[in-house]
Amino acid sequence: MLPYVGTMPASIHIPPSRQKHSLLEDLQGLTIGLVTTSIGLSFLTQLGFITGQTAGLALIISYLSGISFSWVFWLINIPFYIVAWFYMGREFTIKSAISVSILSVLMAHVPTLMPFNGLNPVFGTIAFGILTGFGLLGVFRHKSSLGGLGVIALMAQEFLGIRAGYVQLGFDAILFGVSFFLFEPRVVLFSLFGAVILNGVIAFNHRRDRYIAG
Repeated sequence: MLPYVGTMPASIHIPPSRQKHSLLEDLQGLTIGLVTTSIGLSFLTQLGFITGQTAGLALIISYLSGISFSWVFWLINIPFYIVAWFYMGREFTIKSAISVSILSVLMAHVPTLMPFNGLNPVFGTIAFGILTGFGLLGVFRHKSSLGGLGVIALMAQEFLGIRAGYVQLGFDAILFGVSFFLFEPRVVLFSLFGAVILNGVIAFNHRRDRYIAG
């Protein structure tokens, strides 16, 4: 399932491959992907913008409650691990739980290491989309994810016959629609712009027919 334009994808289901990554390859691939993702998200949080999927919901809760994004993002993903364990398998679930935990820790520290006195919103949004897009590619290619709605979407496709992309699109339509009542239109429109760039990066670069390692 390729991601549709307009959201921050939670996961991409990757079929069994002919060649598996070694533990060292997984370690370096996930580390690079998570560090890159945390930098991209730091651009977004510095601007006070949001994104789609579970990360977007966590950002909204964080902005409104004052609770750090790290804690909200980590806690909000716990129910999805239970579902993923039975539906996506042990390896995927464990890797995803570790990835979410590491990203949560990084997001508690990376923004403080790169403060901006002034960040251009256009550049910051583009940087978010590119960096987070490539970071997520690294996470996906090592059979992991950042948890969230993607698991539920895949289940809806499997058991209810509803295409996963439509489930994700419906969730994000509601999320961004509600956001118009919570934030300035400028914030929501920039956020949508960033989500389009993010998904464009993944759509153009995630090719299962070219990438065969596992």
